[in-house]
Amino acid sequence: MIRSEKKLQNLSMLLQKKNSLLLKEAVQTLRDEPPFEGAIGLLASLYDRNDDISVLRAIEDFMNDMKDQSAIEEVMVEIRKEWKQKTMTMLISSCWQSGLDYSEYLPDLANIFVRCDYATAFECLTVIGESAENMSAERKSEISDILKTGEITDDKKSMFSELEKIIGV
Repeated sequence: MIRSEKKLQNLSMLLQKKNSLLLKEAVQTLRDEPPFEGAIGLLASLYDRNDDISVLRAIEDFMNDMKDQSAIEEVMVEIRKEWKQKTMTMLISSCWQSGLDYSEYLPDLANIFVRCDYATAFECLTVIGESAENMSAERKSEISDILKTGEITDDKKSMFSELEKIIGV
């Protein structure tokens, strides 16, 4: 991923606009450019503060179609922030929909599973489930410890049981 203050500044100014068509075009333009640092954070921020379905869908499509493995760290930086539920769910959903390898970050996702709402927990379950085959015994044990020490709300108990089966504990 390249670092370009000029591109980041230009994107930031574009994403401050109120015109939905311009916002969607700005997101579409990102598809045709090499990825650059900071773009995912700006998109997450736009998603968090926007309610226009077409803009939200454009951002979701962009995130779900990412194929650059170098974007993973930036996605995880955003996942670790405090966002509205819809934004957090979208970010985590993009982890499995993009097909990128998030296996290094499964403990982070297990922590989020424990503390988040049902919809976001379901997305975490999916990401962890997608990586279960390639998990080391140490990683499974680490995730199991996170799950056992966290408080699981009643609405997530069945998912918790499923997650335990997935990681084999």
